[in-house]
Amino acid sequence: MKRYRKVLKHTPPYFIKMKKITIIVNENEAAKVEEAIKDNLYFSTYFGRLKKYELYVVEENLDELVREIQSSIDLRKKENVIAVSSLDFVVSSHLQRKEKKLISKEKSPVEELITSSLKYTKFDPHYFLLTSIAGIIALTGLFMNNIAVIIGAMLLSPLLGPIYTFALNIAVGRARDGLKSIGNLLLYISTVILLSYFITLLLSNFIPLSITQEILLRLDKNPIYLLIAFLLGFASVLSFSKGISESIAGIAIAAALLPPAAVTGISLALSPEIYLRPLILTLENVLGLMAGALFAFPVLKIGPRKYYEKEKAGKFMIRVALVISLLFLLLFFFAIM
Repeated sequence: MKRYRKVLKHTPPYFIKMKKITIIVNENEAAKVEEAIKDNLYFSTYFGRLKKYELYVVEENLDELVREIQSSIDLRKKENVIAVSSLDFVVSSHLQRKEKKLISKEKSPVEELITSSLKYTKFDPHYFLLTSIAGIIALTGLFMNNIAVIIGAMLLSPLLGPIYTFALNIAVGRARDGLKSIGNLLLYISTVILLSYFITLLLSNFIPLSITQEILLRLDKNPIYLLIAFLLGFASVLSFSKGISESIAGIAIAAALLPPAAVTGISLALSPEIYLRPLILTLENVLGLMAGALFAFPVLKIGPRKYYEKEKAGKFMIRVALVISLLFLLLFFFAIM
């Protein structure tokens, strides 16, 4: 006893902010739970045909671990329960070593991400006005052949939010909100096209308008644009989920959508025979962004927590992926005509 007290006295106390997870499941599902929590310190006891687990986890690991536990058991059964409680601290050198090895992910909880995206599922007149102004500025920059003005338009354009919101809602099984956000995105892009068309028609009656190099760049059909759009879609999800500045990814996504949409309107007004080229480029970029954003969620392990919701979301993801693939084929067909 004296020796034990001496060791305890000279052992530094590791006060770690932890969460306690209590799990009660039917014994038939116990093996699945143990597989999900095998890398954590836990204790288990039997209560008849039920088994109770208690484990302590570092706060940063809570969201991912709870998701794994929920996917391993059926919470629709009344005997299956998961409870999470906060602790002031836990004294444990073992847990302190795990905390040192932990690579902080800084990932926002799914509920927080959904809440932050709700504003993009509704029509917002302010976003509509910003998109209209950005489209006019982009049109000016295209005719001036001035990349700085075009970049200025990208800074104003709120096109990132709808792309991210679409992918997030599909990934968590909220198809209706996902479709609403894409509806808003298509409205914004259509607005840019129509504004560019009418303003170009109006200006052409007073001043000579020429096809500049910046406009010609958006008439070029290059498969590399599709890859770039896919990567940008992935980056948009990464920026939101990791708390990176929204404006950084937003500028990049506006680069893929805003100038091609403006060039589509210009082409309709000045050379109707070539308007399909920038329009197809715009739609390909939209689909590429959607595909990249959708791909990011399973890679980053962001999704619903409940077992049955996860299954439902998986079906939505597959259906949407098939629709996007079919639309890609359709656009490819029009591009080679």
